[in-house]
Amino acid sequence: MAKQEFTDAIALLKADHRKVEDLFEQFEKAKSSDRKRQLCREICTELKIHTMIEEEIFYPALRGKIEDDTLDEAYVEHDGAKVLINDLDAANPEDDFYDAKVTVLSEEIKHHVKEEEMAKEGMFAQARETDVDLVALRDQMMTRKEELMATAQGVGLPVAKPSAVNLVTA
Repeated sequence: MAKQEFTDAIALLKADHRKVEDLFEQFEKAKSSDRKRQLCREICTELKIHTMIEEEIFYPALRGKIEDDTLDEAYVEHDGAKVLINDLDAANPEDDFYDAKVTVLSEEIKHHVKEEEMAKEGMFAQARETDVDLVALRDQMMTRKEELMATAQGVGLPVAKPSAVNLVTA
């Protein structure tokens, strides 16, 4: 992927959103366990990379420039997704609740995407009103995304770590 394929950071993130939406649709139609496992792994990898570039680069660039509540909610929404992503990464299609977990993850992601992409008050609309250089941000995000994709194909990505939600363990 060339950086110039995306006009700015928001275009890059929206392309990620469309890709994951397509993968969720494919999962819904999948019949075989092998296909479901493959699609779920791809969904989890895409979401891990997407959340990492948002949390490492995009969100920090917007802190103090858009509504803090918008960013805080995004981090918490990511953490909810990370719990399911980690669970699904360790699961198999034959496990109890597998399909249900993918469905709930899909619903969480749809909600998150809607909040980011809302026309007037969404995060992306707010970001466009700032002085943040969205083209420079795109370049940073693409570089990091390429590094993470290489890691995913090599040794694999680490477990997704929640940053805003404290997981209580008994």
